[in-house]
Amino acid sequence: MKKVANVKISFPDGAVREYPAGTTVEDIAGSISASLKKKAIAGKINGKVVDLYTPLNEDAAVEVVTLDSADGVEVYRHSTAHLLAQAVKRIYGQEVKLGIGPVIEDGFYYDMDLPVSLSPEDLGKIEAEMEKIIKEDLPIRRKVVSREEALEIFQGINDHLKLELIRDLPEDATITIYEQGEFFDLCRGPHLPSTGHIKAFKLMSVAGAYWRGNSENQVLQRIYGTAWPKKAELEEYLHFIEEAKKRDHRKLGKELELYMFSEEAPGMPFYLPNGFTVRNELEQFSRRLQRMAAYTEVRTPFMMNQRLWLQSGHWDHYHENMYFSEVDDTTFALKPMNCPGHMLIYKNKLHSYRDLPIRYSEFGQVHRHEYSGALNGMIRVRTFCQDDAHVFVRPDQIESEIKNMIALIDKIYGVFGFEYSVALSTRPEDSMGSDELWELAESSLRRVLDESGLPYDVKEGDGAFYGPKIDFQITDALKRRHQCGTIQLDFQMPEKFDLSYVGQDNEKHRPVVLHRAMFGSMERFIGILVEHYAGAFPTWLAPIQARIMTINEAHLDYAQQVMQKLQEAGLRVELDARNEKIGYKIREAQVQKIPYMLVIGEKEVADGTLSVRRRGVGDEGAHTAEQLIEKITAEIKEYK
Repeated sequence: MKKVANVKISFPDGAVREYPAGTTVEDIAGSISASLKKKAIAGKINGKVVDLYTPLNEDAAVEVVTLDSADGVEVYRHSTAHLLAQAVKRIYGQEVKLGIGPVIEDGFYYDMDLPVSLSPEDLGKIEAEMEKIIKEDLPIRRKVVSREEALEIFQGINDHLKLELIRDLPEDATITIYEQGEFFDLCRGPHLPSTGHIKAFKLMSVAGAYWRGNSENQVLQRIYGTAWPKKAELEEYLHFIEEAKKRDHRKLGKELELYMFSEEAPGMPFYLPNGFTVRNELEQFSRRLQRMAAYTEVRTPFMMNQRLWLQSGHWDHYHENMYFSEVDDTTFALKPMNCPGHMLIYKNKLHSYRDLPIRYSEFGQVHRHEYSGALNGMIRVRTFCQDDAHVFVRPDQIESEIKNMIALIDKIYGVFGFEYSVALSTRPEDSMGSDELWELAESSLRRVLDESGLPYDVKEGDGAFYGPKIDFQITDALKRRHQCGTIQLDFQMPEKFDLSYVGQDNEKHRPVVLHRAMFGSMERFIGILVEHYAGAFPTWLAPIQARIMTINEAHLDYAQQVMQKLQEAGLRVELDARNEKIGYKIREAQVQKIPYMLVIGEKEVADGTLSVRRRGVGDEGAHTAEQLIEKITAEIKEYK
């Protein structure tokens, strides 16, 4: 009798074991422990995620995938998308044509051509059908088919969307269909072993979506959902979504009168007095730190000749996002970036090696065309202010200067309580410049990060077209991550603008340019801050730091005297002397998230004091105006 061949299986811990050929990933999980077999939902063979019942017929590195891993959660959400599609087909019949149902961050969606128009009220009915399918615990199985079979199957149900996808597959593609009960779908997989593994999900919304993202194609209905391995995780996520809605910077911006938008300037914010105060405070805070770090502030024109953008390389890499205008029969462009203007400033005079580093900073307004569908309040706009800087250094100064920049960014984020993560973004496909310069630039950034001890990810191909960069992602109060700060190393611009400095040898040398932003976009940073603080800005940043409230008209003279003292001390204070009940005035000040509420009645006038209420704390007792000034100014000085 012929002996069955064995296969050698390598495990993540380095162990190697032999199994009979044809052993499945599930069998391997069971051979390790009964509990692992119970938790296993998929496998990884030589790094590729596969179905749990996949057989091993040759030597391989194998990993058992559970719901504790990112791979496991992705498989879980992908199967929940199929569960959704099966439920929709059961309810609305075979007229339903299925587009695509991918996994996205925190969930999934499915695009469908439906015979009815869905509303949010229909989602509960679909969820109930999904729960039934979960109870049926239908096995989910993969079936390999030929192109001809696939075309025949989907022609049979007249699904034009799937037929288009099949026709667009490469000639050598392996075509697979996944089946669960009466339902089947064209899909690469992998999937859960059965529908019964799905424990917690929620359908979130319905939207319209162009088929395959092309505005020339038909509009499908997109159902968004979220899915989590445990009910507690789903509940936590839904709580997060509710909290995020309350903190939405568009909603709070309107309620707190920070900024507005108009159809007369789509995607271009208008700052209202309160919002401009916040922005101004942020700028002044940054200016103070930059002055101490030896930056000098400059200002460059909003609009410059097209030839400048050709010279800088922005035309080749960015002109589709730029705005143009004709002036005196010449094409000008609104600047999408501040760097070319700073190159011209540097070139305005001769520089010695002793002058470097030269640090130019600018709160520079830029314009970039974004598709209207991509606009999102202050987070994604068409004009914004960058807290930009360009630092011109000798090659031997690169690493020390980048270390100084990292220290400055760390100081700024610390004031807002932001933790941050760091990523190194390397050469993109549409880059300019030589391999040698890119290698030198990337190795310089790696060395600085390694020496700083900061943990960092590498984002391959995500650098700017002119150089690699270090990106800073901040984490807000809801644990969401936002890309803000950046440091970019650039050997290309000095070349394109023929920049130089006179070295110790009296010869001309090329400087290197470091591009640096800390807030990034001021607009975006303000939007992030509104949500981070839920609109309750710390005292130093609050548009109104204190509001004086009188109990009746008899206390107005004293209130005005107090107000003058506070204003002379530099505090932003206002007076509410309306003929309203004091409880109503306090509630209104709380809704407007004012840090200090100062109540004046008979006792306060007689004692020469103020009754102080603090946001989030409550009654803090009686203070004289002088005591209060000392208290608030100390808070402001410490950026609290």
